[in-house]
Amino acid sequence: MTGEYEHNLDSKGRLFIPARLKEELGQVFYVTLSMDKCLSAYSEASWQSFSDKVNSMPYVQQKQMRPLFAYAAKCELDAQGRVLLPQKLRSYAGLTKNVTVVGCNNHAEFWDSAEWQKVNEMEMTPENIASVMQELMF
Repeated sequence: MTGEYEHNLDSKGRLFIPARLKEELGQVFYVTLSMDKCLSAYSEASWQSFSDKVNSMPYVQQKQMRPLFAYAAKCELDAQGRVLLPQKLRSYAGLTKNVTVVGCNNHAEFWDSAEWQKVNEMEMTPENIASVMQELMF
């Protein structure tokens, strides 16, 4: 998934999903916590792959994944292409109004726009891009 999109949460906590990402996420997808202060959204296939990977871990490591599953929400798009984000997920990520939806390879991320701006400024430096390219041997 790729791209960056600006949207607003409505008063009920619904977020419009951009058409490009709707195709990749599907009608039903999973939203959960991220290690950053944002939410991660996975298509059903990506979520199953993630779940399979967790299942293959030793039990002690699986327990560490508990919050990701406890807070996960199976979300379905409504007729207007919006998804209702549960309050506890919105609170975790600090989502109140302005949301930036970011494509991030095999998943999408939902960021508070002000928080995303800070992260984006740190990541979008020539030095950081060069470091990433070098790590990928690009």
